[in-house]
Amino acid sequence: MEGGAMRGLFTAGVLDVLLKHDVPFDGLVGVSAGACFGCNYKSRQAGRVLRYNLRYAHDLRYCSLWSLLTTGGIFGPRFAYYTLPKRLDPFDVEAFDSSPMEFHLVCTNVQTGQAVYQRFDRFREELYDWILASSSMPIVSKVVQIGNQQLIDGGIADSIPLRYFQQQGFKRNLVILTQPADYQKRPISYRWFIRRNLRRYPALIAAWERRHEMYNAELQYIAQQQDEGNTLVLCPDRTLPIGRISHNRSLMRETYDLGRNLATAQLPRILQFLKL
Repeated sequence: MEGGAMRGLFTAGVLDVLLKHDVPFDGLVGVSAGACFGCNYKSRQAGRVLRYNLRYAHDLRYCSLWSLLTTGGIFGPRFAYYTLPKRLDPFDVEAFDSSPMEFHLVCTNVQTGQAVYQRFDRFREELYDWILASSSMPIVSKVVQIGNQQLIDGGIADSIPLRYFQQQGFKRNLVILTQPADYQKRPISYRWFIRRNLRRYPALIAAWERRHEMYNAELQYIAQQQDEGNTLVLCPDRTLPIGRISHNRSLMRETYDLGRNLATAQLPRILQFLKL
């Protein structure tokens, strides 16, 4: 599951349909919003992603310029990644632990510009730290320190980690994208801004400036794997109506429903692909 911030509500819609029909997976890997929202599949909390996004859409502590100025993160790090899952809309730790499914996520090491992968079979308190790191968009988020690593948004180094999951032994993979099938990422047009604001992290700058090449190469690889029959791709048929950041509840519901509708329509194909 790739990221895309609020575009991840499309992924949440897909996942909730699969949860409703008890579609089993041996493992799941998410990047950024794909990790933040996707962990709810292992905890079997259908509807949770849409629920808390609607509830806190206009809460300054959740996502706002005020949060960026006062906490260093446009998505409030303490509120969104700790207070919310621990107290306000609790993450089901017991269900997460009882599921045999592997949960993997991707971050980017700011010192090397390389992807860092982390696996959780059972809940550990640092899961929240890793999800925060995977979801922390550069410029509008702080670097997250975990152990001796400085980490940020996984999408910079590995946006769609199909190849990684295949290397872990997963031979049949369902890939959920938040961009339409004909999408191609373009080079960034604000290099001067990135170079000025991230000058302490030259390897991260280099990775970000090459990101479009990495992303488009991954799309090509995914298409090849789908042609070979071992990968199935679900993606919107057009550009999603929501942007990376949005407080519009109607657009949130619409984006989520697009994911639900696609998964419902494609469910027979998904089950056939997974040989269920």
